[in-house]
Amino acid sequence: MTISDYLLAKKGLIEQALEREMLSSGGHFSAHISAMRYSLFAGGKRLRPILCLAAAEAVTDDRAIIDNLLPIACALECIHTYSLIHDDLPAMDDDDLRRGKPTNHKIYGEAAAILAGDGLLTYAFELLARPSILLSAENCMKISHLVARAAGSLGMVGGQSLDIENENRKYRFELLKTIHKSKTGALITCSVQVGAIGGGANRQQEQSLKSYGKFIGLAFQIVDDFLDATSTTEELGKTAGSDSERG
Repeated sequence: MTISDYLLAKKGLIEQALEREMLSSGGHFSAHISAMRYSLFAGGKRLRPILCLAAAEAVTDDRAIIDNLLPIACALECIHTYSLIHDDLPAMDDDDLRRGKPTNHKIYGEAAAILAGDGLLTYAFELLARPSILLSAENCMKISHLVARAAGSLGMVGGQSLDIENENRKYRFELLKTIHKSKTGALITCSVQVGAIGGGANRQQEQSLKSYGKFIGLAFQIVDDFLDATSTTEELGKTAGSDSERG
């Protein structure tokens, strides 16, 4: 199986799991859940959940254990999607397009978009906390802690804050690396690490896969910045050059 075939197969598996795990529209909260689903199912590579499953497969061939990690993989995608919804808001990146479609706030309004992001973030931790006989309580707590840290003020949120704080400023390369490591790399690294833990990795395997995740996160951000500077809006599915315009 080629890498392309593997990614395609795993993406299909993730899509099915998201459809199965995600809240359905209906009842009093229909509009809110529709806004959540709009961005969650608007496309995307599903890189973070795929990396989670791939890391598990690197340390076990037990299909039941790997499939048991699907809710955790879905939680990672929910967190990533929430971050995109909030990043696109006028108060932050002020983007009109995401994955070739109008951004969430362009469809539902700013307040509803903020709440859709909030809903996805909190639902992610509902998925992470789901009991499982194939995952020990200790590892469940460890995974939840790692995800919270990667997504929070010492990870993704902190990186976004640094990025906004330094817009249109000249700053040292070390700060750029910190922004990249936090804003993008933290959740990618975490995705690999929690997949390893969920798959039953020993300490050495976990640390090796975590190191691999760090390099994947850095490479992803470098490619993303390069494409932002060299591609058209149509090719990217979002506003081209927006990152460089902000400094």
